[in-house]
Amino acid sequence: MTQPGTALLLVGMSVSDVDRRDELLAAAARHHAGVAFLQMGDPSISRELTRLADAGATTISLAGISLGPLAPGQSWLRRIASHWWRERAGHRPVIEVATRLASTIEEIEVALFDLRPISGAEPGLTSTAWEDVTRHRRQVLICRGPRCTARGSDETARALILGLMEAGLGDHDVLVTHTGCQFPCNQAPVVSVQPDDVWYGGVDPHAARRIVSDHLLADTPVESRRLPR
Repeated sequence: MTQPGTALLLVGMSVSDVDRRDELLAAAARHHAGVAFLQMGDPSISRELTRLADAGATTISLAGISLGPLAPGQSWLRRIASHWWRERAGHRPVIEVATRLASTIEEIEVALFDLRPISGAEPGLTSTAWEDVTRHRRQVLICRGPRCTARGSDETARALILGLMEAGLGDHDVLVTHTGCQFPCNQAPVVSVQPDDVWYGGVDPHAARRIVSDHLLADTPVESRRLPR
């Protein structure tokens, strides 16, 4: 249980954690905590830190949790918290960050045993490595709208990304982007490949693997899943 003047935030780290908001909210209620998201979800970490600081919190603890695959590293929690702390005008609370990510609801308790304060000198949000647009030949857009999510686009994304990794294709070959609704919702899960202007529907994990092997590697669209344009 948190003490007076302290606050705890459980932070969903992966895109899939946004889809499992209800589980995070239930876990947060048991720990008398709030919930924020690193990416694709609302509220953001910065927004919640501002809300809690404005409410008078003197210490805010952050515990990252990744119930889905392919979450960014734990260091991103420290980067974002430190950036917020440096930019904060007025009262700045102590920010503590768990040193490990929880990969299950049950691991949250363990993660909370080791909290370390930020110094404000952590690396920022920019880097020379992130200055330029990648030289990718194609961009794959994976719909994460409500219908596609309900029909399993998280597993679609996982299969596609793992397929690219196994094929040795990185961001400079194929840039994968999670999007909001791409509209042909009856065809969920929807994936589109640009600049080819090829749209796919009903992309389950098996179809995602075929998109990698046939379209992205062999330049042959998967006609059985292709949507008319």
